[in-house]
Amino acid sequence: MGLETEKADTRIFMDDDNFPPGGPELSEGEKCAEDGLERDPRGLNAHLQLGFEDVIAEPELTHSFDKVWICSHALFELSKYVLYKLLSLLLAVPLALVLGIVFAVLSCLHIWIVVPFVRTCLMILPSVQTIWKSLTDVFVAPFFHSIGRCFAMVNIHLDQE
Repeated sequence: MGLETEKADTRIFMDDDNFPPGGPELSEGEKCAEDGLERDPRGLNAHLQLGFEDVIAEPELTHSFDKVWICSHALFELSKYVLYKLLSLLLAVPLALVLGIVFAVLSCLHIWIVVPFVRTCLMILPSVQTIWKSLTDVFVAPFFHSIGRCFAMVNIHLDQE
């Protein structure tokens, strides 16, 4: 039950006559979009780089038929590709609009409410600190000083019999 470091090598062999080399043909717009545009330059979604072997793995003593493994691998990759494209087609533009509105509101609130409030508190803080120190010196400190003197005279001796 140790940590497995090997990855299964699964390959799908197809006739080259049926498919163009390099995968499906891309339109001119898709070719331009894929050339030189880094879509995740800061690596925010690096944890989502999952392959079939990262999700589905068979232990060494339990294997399904090779054809089942190959078909499941192909279906996994195909469904992941097609569903992602379909969901991004349906949800990308509306979610981009909603997230743009949310971040615009958050930016506006931060710029016009949060930062001025914090700056105002920091400007007032030295005055409040002076008043608080005066109040504690006048009321709280003498009370606890007296309590301390009262309990300073208490002596406890324990005798063991």
